[in-house]
Amino acid sequence: MSGSTFGELFRVTNFGESHGPAIGCVIDGCPPGLPLSEADIQPDLDRRRPGTSRHVTQRNEPDAVEILSGVYEGLTTGTPICLLIRNTDQRSKDYGNLLDTFRPGHADYTYWRKYGLRDPRGGGRSSARLTAPMVAAGAVAKKWLHQRHGTQFIGWMSALGEVAIPFEDEAQITQNAFFAPNAGIVPQLEAHMDALRKSGNSCGARIEVRARHMPVGLGEPLFDKLDADIAYAMMGINAVKGVEIGDGFGVVPQRGTVHGDELSPDGFRSNHAGGVLGGISTGQDLVVSIAIKPTSSIHSPKASIDRHGQPTVVQTHGRHDPCVGIRATPIAEAMLALVVMDHALRHRAQNADVVLPMPPIAGAA
Repeated sequence: MSGSTFGELFRVTNFGESHGPAIGCVIDGCPPGLPLSEADIQPDLDRRRPGTSRHVTQRNEPDAVEILSGVYEGLTTGTPICLLIRNTDQRSKDYGNLLDTFRPGHADYTYWRKYGLRDPRGGGRSSARLTAPMVAAGAVAKKWLHQRHGTQFIGWMSALGEVAIPFEDEAQITQNAFFAPNAGIVPQLEAHMDALRKSGNSCGARIEVRARHMPVGLGEPLFDKLDADIAYAMMGINAVKGVEIGDGFGVVPQRGTVHGDELSPDGFRSNHAGGVLGGISTGQDLVVSIAIKPTSSIHSPKASIDRHGQPTVVQTHGRHDPCVGIRATPIAEAMLALVVMDHALRHRAQNADVVLPMPPIAGAA
């Protein structure tokens, strides 16, 4: 199967299935000499893992990461880093009724038409469980970028279904199950999720993610634009149906007098562009927003067909997130980090000798 490798110089190859013995990835291109242990990776996996609250799937996976190669005496060696996450709580019997039918909204039908067979257990290769290795790889990228450039990544949920979440306090993001930057709205979010679960339904979400303290000059002016690669990465996350950079679709009613980010000796005065101009990073915050569709695995019955083309009704059993967006924040952070890491290495390879008399400007985030 092609399409399992992400990146050019920092290359991550993802392997495994939702209900197989293990999932994981191989990272090729990580610079040598980076201090790295499982303790650097595990916190991000813990943020993403299932079973952390009553609002997400109750599949109880510890998602304990193991480093199998590429690290010696606590430092990366420059050779491939293999990260392994063992599956321990599969309940494949929950999917026994899906072998001959197709869940609406899932990849069941398209996967079967493409390969002629499929693993129905938890979605197999097309399961969102395969985002865990990318989160692990993203943690490695985050550490290198922070050590080399001071770059930091942060994300939060800005809408749960029709409930908008006003940004109030960054410190609250880690204090609730929704990654919501607003403590006051958490009871409303909990009630919304409880009502969805009782009705057998699901909803979508909007996630915001930022990269702060960005180096200037990452990205290329034509086909390898930084923002184009960000959009590509975000659309590779399961259930993502829309990506915005900067003001996104908000630019439609704007005037040029508003949208163009003015420069001054002290820096940029605004960041409508989201930290990218002409496909190249400005040094401002990267500003990204993604739209996540409602979970397709719901208890409410839906019309479908079987493998013989005959009409049937599908009702999904098992343990599922009523809103997959609840656990998407660390995934979006990881994918953004992987893009920035790859472009940082590409920029270093070609442009490390570029020196200008004027230092970079900063300005509005």
